[in-house]
Amino acid sequence: MAGFLFTGGRVLDAAQGVLLDGLEVLVEGGLIREVSDRPIASQAATRIELAGRTLMPGLVDAHVHVVASMVDTAANAMQPNTLATLRAAKLMGQMLRRGFTTVRDVGGAEAGLAMAQEEGLVEGPRLVVCGKALSQSGGHSDIRPRFDDRPGIFAERVGALGQLCDGVDAVRRAARQELRSGARFIKVMANGGVASPTDPIHALGFSREELRAVVEEAENFGTYVSAHLYTDAAIRRAVECGIHSLEHCNLIQAETAALAVARGAVAVPTLIAYDALALEGEALGLKPDSVAKIETVRRGGLESLDIMRSAGLPMAFGSDLLGGLHKYQLQEFALRARVLSPREILASATLVAARLCQLEGLVGVVAPGAYADFLVVDGDPFADLGLLYREDGGVRAVMQSGRFVLRLD
Repeated sequence: MAGFLFTGGRVLDAAQGVLLDGLEVLVEGGLIREVSDRPIASQAATRIELAGRTLMPGLVDAHVHVVASMVDTAANAMQPNTLATLRAAKLMGQMLRRGFTTVRDVGGAEAGLAMAQEEGLVEGPRLVVCGKALSQSGGHSDIRPRFDDRPGIFAERVGALGQLCDGVDAVRRAARQELRSGARFIKVMANGGVASPTDPIHALGFSREELRAVVEEAENFGTYVSAHLYTDAAIRRAVECGIHSLEHCNLIQAETAALAVARGAVAVPTLIAYDALALEGEALGLKPDSVAKIETVRRGGLESLDIMRSAGLPMAFGSDLLGGLHKYQLQEFALRARVLSPREILASATLVAARLCQLEGLVGVVAPGAYADFLVVDGDPFADLGLLYREDGGVRAVMQSGRFVLRLD
């Protein structure tokens, strides 16, 4: 793989929240080989003159569903496997060209898709997967209408986001099977949801004993559990049971946020999901009973950011979009900017998300030994975060593992 030497620009340091001048960055073999404040000598590398532009780490989205090519999750699960896979590949390519060089899939994508990306068979972000999310019957992954008594939910299909398991033994078996099959962490549906037909938002998913059993299995394997959560009661119960990654958290309260900090948890807000569903969800196939749930969680989203920041709870970047709504992925930056600073938001989409992906030091940083994942941006994202999400924004190039996937000049 050809090498590159980036020079003449500024390097974004998400940890310090500053742009660093006078650095040169050498890329070889898909990795960052050297970052220096002195000229780097390389005969083989192609010199890239940044002309004052900003070199920043590739973005990391810690909550995606790359196999969700349709908003209607039941229809999504019933797609033919080949069609679902090819549609997922298309979505992944679009994410990569938006600047997301790594994503954490929290329900649906299995290890084979991650391997296909790694081998270059699919162009898309580096995938960190949990396999199928675990749900109780009637929970957030149960796509059956209320009076549909079929025993299964097409969990074996590529397009299915989850599987059903009831009872301690069943959830242990399901967690072990996902880990055996290549899952990097486990996802559980521990609260009601919007896109599922029979669980109100306030419903608690799984018993405490079931949640603790999944946590034990994950810890035995050296990893953690992520949970779908909205209400304060559900979040508190999940944290008490040892769950590490708290997805959504729209209705969290200050006391629970403080407990999450004390237990070392991380939150992943996904505000754009609800704005996008409110705009287009019904037209794209979201069922009426799901449409009615949106406002319940939507109105608490921005307030939750302030609560979690005040508590000191780390927040990773997440989008949680489905089907034709994936196009709004970058708008999560705009929503968070109503409450959080650009420095906090950029850290969420680099450093914090990298830790949740268990790729700390490899993604989300411009440092020796990290993957050569970059965005080249006109301007200073700390001063104008809109450079990343406006249609007339300043992203000029995207590189992943030392290869340009987008280069405007």
